Amino acid sequence: MVKFGLQFKATLENVTNVRALGEDFRWFLKLKCGNCGEIPDKWQYVTLVENVPLKGGRGHASMVQKCKLCARENSIDILADTITAYNAEDNETFKTMVQFECRGLEPVDFQPQAGFAAEGAETGTPFLEVNLLEKDWTDYDEKAKESVGIYEVTHRFIKC
Repeated sequence: MVKFGLQFKATLENVTNVRALGEDFRWFLKLKCGNCGEIPDKWQYVTLVENVPLKGGRGHASMVQKCKLCARENSIDILADTITAYNAEDNETFKTMVQFECRGLEPVDFQPQAGFAAEGAETGTPFLEVNLLEKDWTDYDEKAKESVGIYEVTHRFIKC
């Protein structure tokens, strides 16, 4: 088992507490088979609400898949207690937002989509429908009477 951390980096404008919202949040990943190196073209997602038993009674994982090239069964599990928010003080620095426990897989790419939330840095105004698919998001904080945004979203994976 190897643990990988997904590190997030963005430029925040008047927002903080950028986070994955809810247990049904979908982490869209591209996963590489550790046995043969195959990387499927399609994005796959893992979520906390999906829980699949592993063969031989070795526990559970968020996703179990069989490699189409070498037929090896691999799994990935979201470590729920590692999910954390990206805050104003993390602005423009990499921060680990979640860790995955992988058996035979390695995450190689991440695609942020809908399901993120944030709040106004000064007002605490909730923004519950943040979509980062375009790597940028903007809105307006009525309480503060100022624009808010998340820009230049990027990521990397690290071994933990």
